[in-house]
Amino acid sequence: MSASFSSGFWRRLVSLTRKEVRQLLRDRANLMMGIALPIVLILIFGYGLSLDVKNAPVAVVLDDASPVARDVVAGLSTPGYLAPRVVGSAHEAYALMRAREVDAAVLVPADFSRRLAAGDAQVQVLLQGADASRATMIRGYVVGALASWSQKRADRGEAARPAMGQVQAVDRMWFNAANDSTWYLVPGLIVLIMTLVGAFLTALVMAREWERGTLESLFVTPVRPVEVLLAKIIPYFCVGMIGLALCLAAAAFLFHVPMYGSLPVLLLSAMLYLFVALGIGLVISSVTRNQFLASQVALIASFLPALMLSGFMFDLRNVPTAIRVIGQILPATYFMELIKSLFLAGNNWPLIARNCAILAAYAVVLLGAARLVTRKRLD
Repeated sequence: MSASFSSGFWRRLVSLTRKEVRQLLRDRANLMMGIALPIVLILIFGYGLSLDVKNAPVAVVLDDASPVARDVVAGLSTPGYLAPRVVGSAHEAYALMRAREVDAAVLVPADFSRRLAAGDAQVQVLLQGADASRATMIRGYVVGALASWSQKRADRGEAARPAMGQVQAVDRMWFNAANDSTWYLVPGLIVLIMTLVGAFLTALVMAREWERGTLESLFVTPVRPVEVLLAKIIPYFCVGMIGLALCLAAAAFLFHVPMYGSLPVLLLSAMLYLFVALGIGLVISSVTRNQFLASQVALIASFLPALMLSGFMFDLRNVPTAIRVIGQILPATYFMELIKSLFLAGNNWPLIARNCAILAAYAVVLLGAARLVTRKRLD
């Protein structure tokens, strides 16, 4: 009796297991989710995510042309950490800072050599403070490079007394006077929330209607697919704009994040990005027509890339070229750069024009693709 029961148990278990394996192999979506997703996440987290600051571009203004001042600039060239770039004037350095082409500016004054001989030499360090943690690390690199130069000079016996070899770095934080990481994170959260509402929620709700046959019921009526899409876009566009208004109110009144740029420009760029996110959600729902699959694809294709590869968590200049290219393909990257610039740096019109044009192109392509894949047919 016991042997018979045991034999039947194992026979049924093997049969059921074989059936589930065959079903899993036939369901390619779940198979890809279970195998491909872990591989992608391992590669992204292993190679794509980096909290280190490498080869940070630094503008150097050399008002003192003496050999000792040039030696200081040479001391800033620390391979793998700082990438100094000598510019002609402080105004040029300021322009590079505003355009976010450099992370810091080091200003060597005209009286540097004289004050170094007197033992009270100073250089000014201006830091791009939008990312407070990155600015702090770059400041540490600059201070460390100056201290190393001073120590080498003292070891060579070029300073008559220890004080003559010391250089003091006087730093100033740009675009984040409070040195508060909240100023950096809150604008980025707006991008994530709009991605969640526009792409993830739209894909999920639309897929549910495909799954229940609601849209197919509409397609037997004289209504056209473009009318169905517009009817779906309008309410979720309104929901997304309400979410944006709540985010802006929280940024201003709860977190006290300043906004130096134009509010109308921010609203325009947000509307463009919301159309992009809605287009992504509509395409995903029309292709998958399944709630579970649509939610997973929307998560992988929109929300996770916006979180990890758009510049929200870390600077894309620190990642390998392949990951950087993927990040530059994402529309969230351009909206992230634009909204942070509007909040913390003000109206950078070349950047605004370029990023808004890119977002508009994405919106046209994705909404056009949604129209193509949403055909009036019954499957």
